[in-house]
Amino acid sequence: MKKIKTRDRILQTSLALFNSVGEPNVTTLLISDEMDISPGNLYYHFKSKGDIVEELFDQYEHEMLDLLSVPNDADITLDQQGFFLHLLFETVARYRFLYQDLVNVLSRYQPLQVRFKRIKRKKTFAFRTICESFQRQGIMEIGTKELDPLCEQLTLTSCYWSAFDTLSHLENRETVDPGRGVYQMMHLVLPYLTPDFQEEARLMSRDYL
Repeated sequence: MKKIKTRDRILQTSLALFNSVGEPNVTTLLISDEMDISPGNLYYHFKSKGDIVEELFDQYEHEMLDLLSVPNDADITLDQQGFFLHLLFETVARYRFLYQDLVNVLSRYQPLQVRFKRIKRKKTFAFRTICESFQRQGIMEIGTKELDPLCEQLTLTSCYWSAFDTLSHLENRETVDPGRGVYQMMHLVLPYLTPDFQEEARLMSRDYL
């Protein structure tokens, strides 16, 4: 069995601690104690907690940008939309410490602000691409004036659902259910689907609960 490098263990342990107790409550000393290594060993790999946060953000950014690369000319099905949303919320769940205290995290680590804003724009563009694909195929009927607010609402929900959902189980931040986020997103789109596809989407959304 391949041994995990100390640097990777530090990242894994830090991510687990950030997610479970919140990034502001985690120190490099706590991380080294959790790993049973010396603070000097941790410092050899990362000079500060900020360096750890930045590298975790690098991983998150790579995963998210890869996911959000939705082809403009693709004929996207409702099933594919559901799968896309599920992968999106799984990624959010994996790096949920960013979302559960989003404004404060970005305030403390200002270099990440521009990068997160770019991801937010990419989310909006991906949702628009999916909706426009639905329009072309006759799956969705929506006016131009309604499309922009819908895509903005989808972006907002994808950004803040994790924090909202955590409010129902603050005593156990390990409880994560990406499916509930998918369900909410599908119901934002559902009113704009044509009658033939509304029932299909409604039944599909229930599978995520």
